[in-house]
Amino acid sequence: MQHEMQVSILKELLQQLDDGMSVDAGVQYKNPTAFYTCPDQAQKEWALFFRNHPQLIGLSGDLPTPGSFVTTEDFGVPVLATRDKDGQFRAFVNACRHRGSQVATEERGEASRFICPFHNWTYSPAGKLVGIPREKDFGKIDRSCHGLIELPAVEQYGTLWVHPNAAGKLDVDTLLGDFAPEIESWDIGRLHYRGVTTMDKRLNWKLANDTFGETYHFSRLHGSTLNNIFYGDALAYEANGRNHRFVFPSRSIDLLRTLPEDQWDMEGMAVVLYYFFPNIQMTVNKENVTIFKIYPDKQDIGRSITRVCNYISPELQESMDTGARVVIDETNVYDQETREGGDEAISPEAVNEIVNSTLEQEDYYVGEMAQKTVASGALEYMVFGRNEPALHHFHTNYRDALGLPPLEQL
Repeated sequence: MQHEMQVSILKELLQQLDDGMSVDAGVQYKNPTAFYTCPDQAQKEWALFFRNHPQLIGLSGDLPTPGSFVTTEDFGVPVLATRDKDGQFRAFVNACRHRGSQVATEERGEASRFICPFHNWTYSPAGKLVGIPREKDFGKIDRSCHGLIELPAVEQYGTLWVHPNAAGKLDVDTLLGDFAPEIESWDIGRLHYRGVTTMDKRLNWKLANDTFGETYHFSRLHGSTLNNIFYGDALAYEANGRNHRFVFPSRSIDLLRTLPEDQWDMEGMAVVLYYFFPNIQMTVNKENVTIFKIYPDKQDIGRSITRVCNYISPELQESMDTGARVVIDETNVYDQETREGGDEAISPEAVNEIVNSTLEQEDYYVGEMAQKTVASGALEYMVFGRNEPALHHFHTNYRDALGLPPLEQL
């Protein structure tokens, strides 16, 4: 992100804190609760937003070397994503062309060959059919026509995208819109995959997504956790197409008041969160990226799966593994002392643990309560306030994509 943009956002946040005012969308909306419970609507969402929409499956660090692979079934099509021997990112339907069994059953790893467990048909990381046991008995087959079914796959700006439909179109610049240069500037392709936390919860995927729609609940719901790290009552917000950027300040932002603007930097002072339609939330800084991928359960409208994937820089990876000292920024130093409870900084790993536990035990806990309420039919609509523009934006675009009428103003 350009320095001028960082300064502008940080100024806006400091002004909001000084004025005791947050972002103002200027309008309130009524959001019908039926859209969290309607089975017919859920099937339309599944078909349009997941089976026939490009999916962000991770970052370049998920496939660090030729031969690396990951698998997923989160959006209805079993996918095998690989980095072939030439370093190219590829994606395939994870299904043998003989009888349809999956050729890779682990979530991630390294392999020079993928062997179907049923009859040992064998495929390369480039999807080529390279082996058929007892082919003389089976009969000749044109191997060039029976490789793994390839899916559109693009690696760009350090992100990995797959279209679940083999005939689908995939244009990352179009998907990211005007935020593409910002994503490129973060250089997230150099980050290492650190791990994933899976949250299987009793709430609709849109209610899970709504959790990320505002931060002013921090001091109320997260009084002993996130509220100790961040200011929740300030928000710099920008929409772009169906995506948006959402920035809120850490409590260290007040240190900027003593520094000249040419020394201002977002790192350690605020959290930058990008939302990519329809189901991706991604927090970004120079050393650490967290992707929240939210998926519906096709069979149960009141259930969703959230994959929280963490990535860190090579320098931070080394420091966390060895306890070596590393300066993240002037206000955030991570070293062995910090790991053992020193007060110089909270380690990124500890912050991730706080975020994950808070999301699951507090945000999603109240989300599950809301799901019970809407499922009862006792609540006709929810209200989105003037200070909740991200909720306005998501549900406005959700409805537009499905050809539904706009939200009704309160």
